[in-house]
Amino acid sequence: MSPDHSSVLTTDSLFDDRLKIFQKKKGYRFSLDAAILAHHVHLKPTDVAVDLGTGCGVIPLILVLRTSSTHIYGIEIQKDLAALASRNVQVNGMEGSITILHRDMNDLKSCLKPGTFDVVFSNPPYREALSGRINPEAERAVARHEIKATLSDVVSVAESLLKASGSFVVVYPAARAIDLVVCMRAYRIEPKRLRLIHPKQGSEAILVVAEGVKHGNPGLDVGSPLTIYTPEGIVGKTSAA
Repeated sequence: MSPDHSSVLTTDSLFDDRLKIFQKKKGYRFSLDAAILAHHVHLKPTDVAVDLGTGCGVIPLILVLRTSSTHIYGIEIQKDLAALASRNVQVNGMEGSITILHRDMNDLKSCLKPGTFDVVFSNPPYREALSGRINPEAERAVARHEIKATLSDVVSVAESLLKASGSFVVVYPAARAIDLVVCMRAYRIEPKRLRLIHPKQGSEAILVVAEGVKHGNPGLDVGSPLTIYTPEGIVGKTSAA
């Protein structure tokens, strides 16, 4: 009888063993996208932030390692992933800095006060619900396709949670960059910075990192491109220093 990998966990150690991350062997697992987003979220010690779709909690864990006195709420609609994120928070001793909420991001008013957060960030589902092949693993399908939350849901919730002049940071496919920018503006989050992510030098961009400011003035800074792979290895790794 083959083992049930849905409950089998693997352990990954990051930043010279300063972080320990449990993940399911079969199911949603964080990718380089999460590290790229964490690299572009900059929190001040007094900031209170929200991660929409936290998965196993890896991005809040990285950010608290870097800015220990901040507080982050991780929102996750999938029960098993939320439980796993809570376990990762406990294992790393970050219960005082990270709160995991098993909730639908569209139903947060009873637990998070609108207009009170400094930063909202997200690595949202990339693909429209009916586009491409849906992954047979339900956890991965929900994480990658707009089944439980659309881009519009993510941006509208971010706008609701943020203070005026608060920041929204998101990583998204470069092919859907226009959708992202249009959606941000529709919800009064003005795009202020864009950075294209390329797998290797000379290749087309595959991702874009965007940062917007709630009720911000027009004016866009397009940053230098980030190339992930070079002959020497991976560059642009997230630093916890």
